[in-house]
Amino acid sequence: MTDLLQIVVGGLLVGASYSLIAVGFSLVYRVTGVINLAQGAFCVLGALVTWSLQSWGLPVWAAAPVAIIGTTALAAAIGAATFVPGLVRLSNANMLMLTAGLLTLAEGAMLVLWGTQPYALPPFTGDRPINVLGLLIPSQGFWIAGSAVVIILALRTLLARTALGQRLRACAENPVAARLMGISVPGMTLLSFALAACIGAIAGVMVAPTTSLQFDTGRLFSISGFIAVAIGGIGSIPGAIAGGLLLGVVGQLATAYLSSLFSSAIALGLLLLVLIVRPSGLIRAGAARRADVRDEARVWTHITRLRPAAAWAGGAALLLVLLLLPFVIADQGVLSGLVIALILFIALIGLDLVMGYAGQINLGQAGFMAVGGYTSGYITTNYDIEPIVGVLAGVVLAVLCSLVLSVVTVRLRGLYLALATLAFGLLIDSFAVGFIDITGGPSGLVGIPSFSVGSIDFDTPASMYYLVLALDAALVVLLSGALRSKFGRALQAIRTDQLAAAALGLDVVRLKMLAFAVAAALAAVAGSLLAHFFHLLSPDMVGTPRSLELVSMLVIGGEGTLIGPLVGSVLLTLLPTVFQPLALYKTLASGALLVLCFLYLPQGVFGVLADALNRLVRPASPRLPAEARTR
Repeated sequence: MTDLLQIVVGGLLVGASYSLIAVGFSLVYRVTGVINLAQGAFCVLGALVTWSLQSWGLPVWAAAPVAIIGTTALAAAIGAATFVPGLVRLSNANMLMLTAGLLTLAEGAMLVLWGTQPYALPPFTGDRPINVLGLLIPSQGFWIAGSAVVIILALRTLLARTALGQRLRACAENPVAARLMGISVPGMTLLSFALAACIGAIAGVMVAPTTSLQFDTGRLFSISGFIAVAIGGIGSIPGAIAGGLLLGVVGQLATAYLSSLFSSAIALGLLLLVLIVRPSGLIRAGAARRADVRDEARVWTHITRLRPAAAWAGGAALLLVLLLLPFVIADQGVLSGLVIALILFIALIGLDLVMGYAGQINLGQAGFMAVGGYTSGYITTNYDIEPIVGVLAGVVLAVLCSLVLSVVTVRLRGLYLALATLAFGLLIDSFAVGFIDITGGPSGLVGIPSFSVGSIDFDTPASMYYLVLALDAALVVLLSGALRSKFGRALQAIRTDQLAAAALGLDVVRLKMLAFAVAAALAAVAGSLLAHFFHLLSPDMVGTPRSLELVSMLVIGGEGTLIGPLVGSVLLTLLPTVFQPLALYKTLASGALLVLCFLYLPQGVFGVLADALNRLVRPASPRLPAEARTR
């Protein structure tokens, strides 16, 4: 019994840190209706700045407040430059991805400043645990629990008993009415963003002595806080606390009695269960934003597509250039980078179908890549089976997974759908690491043969390049025809207004399931080809970071354009290869490009090129006869 209590206490301490992060999520969501994925980055930034100040000789009691204040000020500047203006012009779905871009941008900046090595702060009051009723509690645990209690009480007092809190609550419930009453909604938005960052920085400083942190740990914090607030109830402060504590205890129990490899899978299973049974979470928000005043006008108005004449001319020119590229590229590294970009483009075509045309958020596309890649790799490595059969098997399994996921998430939309797809991707990550006999675990599945069809082996970058290019061209032609048909118009109707599409008689559920199935099939093909090209497949090649990278490529290239993602894929894949000395800045550049595209180039790079090409091929206006012009 003592052992069980010890595990539960440990879980509560871990859960307290999750609760602090989740409270930041809940605060921003209550005021803006947006989930801020950058929250975890402020946790790590606060801890790393504290470490740096300590290394310069400042004691922790001085370094921590300076780091927290500095992080809060920086967050306020970032929020004023990106989050607040983005809230005016972007949909909630795109705001979610804007904050993902901010997270990537922050990770890139911390990578440049602190490198890849892990950092940890010393415990504030020594290493010796304290015995409380026979239970050993780390001394740092009291700091974590104490800070959580103080922050929650202070936040409760602010929201319930101050004029400032009343303004925040007014913006949360009805921003339109709050604006009419003279309340600065942008100011309250920025305040909530900065307060959440402050809470995150405090959480990071308190947790840093218990674990090592590095530049990308913020992604784990964001995901954990996101899951915790979803379990407890998005927009509910008590729900955020309950969700964080529950997530911490479940994780610790799973680690103790099963394996640390599957603790994440169990937590994610709990999340999916909550999403299915009670999508709003275990505890409903006390004052949710009214549905009739949600700003739903900020949706999907930025897509730029080529005119038919321009599309055919541009497509033929692009295909010709791509066919000739291997003859002018001497560097095999660059050619291999092009192969990777073209393979990822296959997965991006599917992602564009779901996000760009159907308007459904998908943060788990790389999970389907993993399903297809590991299936094909395992079959062809362990059995005497042709690679193409392995690819087909991976496609079938990925489509089945997509159908199961679609059945589970059929009632979910927007933010909750994003959560479900993210949870699916994370579940696949856990299985890839945990099932060592099948996937090779963290080291990956090795010895995968080159792709071949009969006696034709595609075992060189050049041969693989032309194979993937032919497949890409065929997919673009096939899907461009399909998207101009009734099917494509139906998907765009769902993107514009799902309720109106259903009212018009469209089978929205079937169409969404079909779009997800096609996307999963294409992702499985991409994952399989990637595995056969590299002769190995590891979790970091097809993990959740890859899903977020695919979304970045889609947005930077231009969503809803089919060919636009190729621009993003080539750009983000080749830049580090071509500019090797700048490889350290890849993450920073990727985040900056994603943020800038959302704010100032919503149509993507392809959209700009499409506008220019449309103007070039636009027919001249017919001239009226002279007598008509004089009338």
